[in-house]
Amino acid sequence: MVLIDTHSHIFSEEFDVDRDLVLERAANSGVLYHLLPNIDSTSTHRLLDTCHRFSQCFPLMGLHPTSVKEDFEKELYHVEEQLARNRFWGIGEIGIDLYWDKTFFTQQQEAFRHQLRLAKKYNLPVAIHSRSSFKEIFDIVDQEIDQSLRGVFHSFTGTINDYKHIDDYDTFYFGIGGIVTYKNGNVGELIPQMNTEKILLETDSPYLSPVPVRGKRNESYNLIYVAQKVAELLNLSVLDVAKQTTQNAIKLFKLQIDGVG
Repeated sequence: MVLIDTHSHIFSEEFDVDRDLVLERAANSGVLYHLLPNIDSTSTHRLLDTCHRFSQCFPLMGLHPTSVKEDFEKELYHVEEQLARNRFWGIGEIGIDLYWDKTFFTQQQEAFRHQLRLAKKYNLPVAIHSRSSFKEIFDIVDQEIDQSLRGVFHSFTGTINDYKHIDDYDTFYFGIGGIVTYKNGNVGELIPQMNTEKILLETDSPYLSPVPVRGKRNESYNLIYVAQKVAELLNLSVLDVAKQTTQNAIKLFKLQIDGVG
């Protein structure tokens, strides 16, 4: 069984003391590959260093919406500079976050649109952060969507109408993480209605730990609990879910993985 954690921040300082062991535990549970979305210019060095040290980790480059401040144009320049200099497998983590702070909403909109256009320019998928902001994100994606724009709505927790809106884009996937195991997570109710060819599995480590380890630091090993819950909701075997979601990840991110796909 091969699983791919399509959204992990294992480069963050929370893993400085045991990153090697965390990746080893993940591999022992079948989680062999990891996609790492960037946060901002302060995390780029950690991101690239981690991916250099561990070949099973694939970097994404982007500016996280909660890092959009007065200097966001400088941060976007950093993103462009990195895209021109290094190889990445996607643009992320990008989007709009209206949960914590709406102060820089206008700047978040501009940064999001700009990075969508970078994704089209470089023919890379996007990882979209959409906390309390589906409508605002749809307003922009509806204007920018074409066959070259593709990606995943990371940590999807929307309504059935949100799901249908994204599904209509045709080129977008749904990132399912630990929230699917929560009693009041809501997304579990939508899983049976989802197209299995559009589901990706993720942890968002070190955040959003699934049941039965909720409240503890999340890590890629725990992706098995997400896979088990999705399998239960779809009435499929875990092996079937692993095979399909791994194929989905390889297709979206154009991963080059020997013997898988």
